[in-house]
Amino acid sequence: MKTHYQFKPFNVGRWLTWGLFALLLIVSPKLFGSGLALTVLSQMGIAIIACLSYNMLLGQGGMLSFGHAVYTGLGSFLAIHALNSVGTGALPLPVSLVPLVGGLAGVGFAVLFGYVTTRKSGTTFAMITLGLGELVFALSLMIPEFFGGEGGVSGNRMVGKPFLGITFGPQIQVYYLIALYTFVAVAAMFAFTRTPLGRMLNAVRDNPERVEFVGYDTQKVRYFAFIIAGFFAGISGGLAALNFEIVTAEVVGAARSGAYLLFTFLGGATFFFGPIIGAVLMVLAFVLLSEYTQAWLLYLGLVFLFMVMYAPGGIASLIMMNLRVAAFGKLRQLWVSYLAMTVTVLVLLVGASAMIEMVYHLQLSTSLGSKLQFMGVTLDAKNLNSWFGAAFVMLTGLGLFEVTRRQFLVEWGEIQEYIEKEIKRREAL
Repeated sequence: MKTHYQFKPFNVGRWLTWGLFALLLIVSPKLFGSGLALTVLSQMGIAIIACLSYNMLLGQGGMLSFGHAVYTGLGSFLAIHALNSVGTGALPLPVSLVPLVGGLAGVGFAVLFGYVTTRKSGTTFAMITLGLGELVFALSLMIPEFFGGEGGVSGNRMVGKPFLGITFGPQIQVYYLIALYTFVAVAAMFAFTRTPLGRMLNAVRDNPERVEFVGYDTQKVRYFAFIIAGFFAGISGGLAALNFEIVTAEVVGAARSGAYLLFTFLGGATFFFGPIIGAVLMVLAFVLLSEYTQAWLLYLGLVFLFMVMYAPGGIASLIMMNLRVAAFGKLRQLWVSYLAMTVTVLVLLVGASAMIEMVYHLQLSTSLGSKLQFMGVTLDAKNLNSWFGAAFVMLTGLGLFEVTRRQFLVEWGEIQEYIEKEIKRREAL
């Protein structure tokens, strides 16, 4: 019989990580106080929840969905209707709880659609989600009474009685509400990965036959995970409805689902923090990159292609691999190679970007003449010298990158061999 209590060791690293995450959410508006910065930060919080909920399907469950925007989008529509009901007095609900209406909507539609989609896996699952996504998008244009037609549904978040002076009129108040939901949602989704259902979801992803052999129903595991993912996706949609005060049919479109897939993959679907990186990149691309160039979608496609070819694990995998190398004290040996590859990639991008901008200038800005400014240099889209110069810079960068990449692979291989030998030596002690 035990006469004393036993406590698990205090995980300092985990508490420090979550503390820094909370501190970052709190102080970010103080560091970036402009109106644009607050808008970008608010959208980042919304995107983090959406991408993490999507990764619950893709990264943790191996379910490639092409229709995740259905649950974020329908959550947005239900939330904006709830907000309007609060304004008319028909729904006695605080504005701060309106995102939960979106979460419940996500659960409801996930229960309905997930029962059909999770009965299959692999490519069949992906095609069913694509079909459901297109179906919902078509219905959004056919039922204007609910979806608002092409103009969408608008609302006013400054309704109800202010609580402690909070009216959600200023963007800073909306940001902190989004930050609170983001922290709680991220913590809850991380906790889910440590539950028996989360572990079993990983097993269904890796070896569904063995899971069935030990007595679990793989369809039910996928179905429950699908419902949970729908809940967090709906919360993301509800926060978006509060932030923008308007919801249009675009939020349930295939382009939004594709964005979740693209940036979750870029961030790193095999790591929990990967979708967070991807969500930040998604907002930066949609809000900032689109303001600098009309060809921003083309650049995104090229970055995606580059990552698939050279870093299929995403940015998170690159970080974790280098942390492993740093743990064995070998990261310093690679800084020259990293610097060389960075410089050559930048040279390659400059040349390729110059050619892309000239093509877009010829196609979309012919009324402005053939000349354009690119990085402080005047280019003439109808002059062969500009094209030859851009091509020369691009090919030079490509050739130098390939040389430095091969040298890096040699050094990387030697370091990995050293790490494997060091691990075996430590195990033998």
